Amino acid sequence: MTTGTDEARPDQPREEDAYALDRRAVAAILYAVEVEDRIKLIELMEPLHAADIADLLEQINPYDRARLIRLYDKEFDGDILSELDESVREEVIGVLKPDVLAEAVRDMESDDVVDLLEDLEEPQQETILDALEDSERVAAEQALSYPENSAGRLMQREVVMAPEHWAVGQAIDFMRANDDLPEQFYHVILVDPRLKPVAQVTLGKLMATRREVTLHEIAEEEFHTIPVDQDEEDVAYAFNQYHLISAPVVDADGRLVGVITIDDAMVVLDEEYQEDMLRLAGVSDESSLSDSVAATSRRRLPWLGVNLITAICGSLVISQFEAAINQLVALAILMPIVASMGGNAGTQSLTVAVRALATRDLTGSNVARVIRRELLVGMINGLCFAVVLGTVGMMWFDSPLLGVVIGSALVVNMIIAGFAGTVVPVVLDRLGVDPALASGTFVTTTTDVMGFFVFLGLASVVLL
Repeated sequence: MTTGTDEARPDQPREEDAYALDRRAVAAILYAVEVEDRIKLIELMEPLHAADIADLLEQINPYDRARLIRLYDKEFDGDILSELDESVREEVIGVLKPDVLAEAVRDMESDDVVDLLEDLEEPQQETILDALEDSERVAAEQALSYPENSAGRLMQREVVMAPEHWAVGQAIDFMRANDDLPEQFYHVILVDPRLKPVAQVTLGKLMATRREVTLHEIAEEEFHTIPVDQDEEDVAYAFNQYHLISAPVVDADGRLVGVITIDDAMVVLDEEYQEDMLRLAGVSDESSLSDSVAATSRRRLPWLGVNLITAICGSLVISQFEAAINQLVALAILMPIVASMGGNAGTQSLTVAVRALATRDLTGSNVARVIRRELLVGMINGLCFAVVLGTVGMMWFDSPLLGVVIGSALVVNMIIAGFAGTVVPVVLDRLGVDPALASGTFVTTTTDVMGFFVFLGLASVVLL
């Protein structure tokens, strides 16, 4: 008998855990490692995607990680390396046997090899480079010569190109006869005699068109090229903005040197999002769950020190009203509420502004309108909560004037919070400072200091 409610059985994963590693599978893998059963380990690992194996390696302790890698041995795949978090990848490379590492690296796409190399120390870079064929080594070293976080580092060298005057049949025959095609690609790039890209054709269009039709006739109307030295953030923005699947990369002379695909662009977008989230919390964007206690502590200390200094600034403001607080203890009880509400409102405005700056929705043409909106939002929300807090203050301490004072202070601080939460990241962005990294400290300091000052100042004038 079934009921109207769909309840998951105990052996079924919850929806939010649908793609999480199965705990029983992990336990079985660790048991196989413990008893050194290589055949069983390979059997258990075979169904797992490279990304899942990377997650497994990141989640287990270093001792078990090293034993698993040694036992897994020659089955270790290059895709696993490309999926690993940077903080664990270097450790894994140190455990792999040289011949296993060499074979894993040879199976990787050129862009994944470069991504692997740029995060390693020089000795380990040499180990990876020595494992490559001469042509692949030259390509990797050339990619590393491009600026960090540029399109040249992001692109893959393997491209599929054809002259624009070729017929569809020629292009298909060429691809079928070529053993060096990339494992995954989405376009055939059309080039002129000087290897300058002029258009591109999607594989779907190519396969659906008669053999005698020329490639130029079925080229996409929208066509974008990426300069090799363009910042990867701009590349990711272009992919997101123009809905690109892949785009050719060109050098200073406009010649084709590589291609960037959507998966690489989305990785950049995801990394930028994670960096913004971590930096808004005052945490280094290099932080990871795999980091040691010492490394984690070292990265967090500087911003905690900055927060200590800003907290002292707020305390200095409070100290100026020591006499008022001594005369009316209610002020000490209520003033954290004003600062806290302002801080939360400021963080809300700040988060929206930082995200809008990252997606380039907040620009010089609309910044004034956005600031006005945040001021009005702060005022409306401040008035709503001022009624509640003013009533609470009045009933709690039997003082109507105290209710008016704290309500008025809350409205003012909420307006200041909306203003600071928008203006501070915009100003920092104009100054070339990452708004996600520094805005939070300035905004919370502003709302704390102004909240204390307005509330205690009004109280001193009206109540004493």
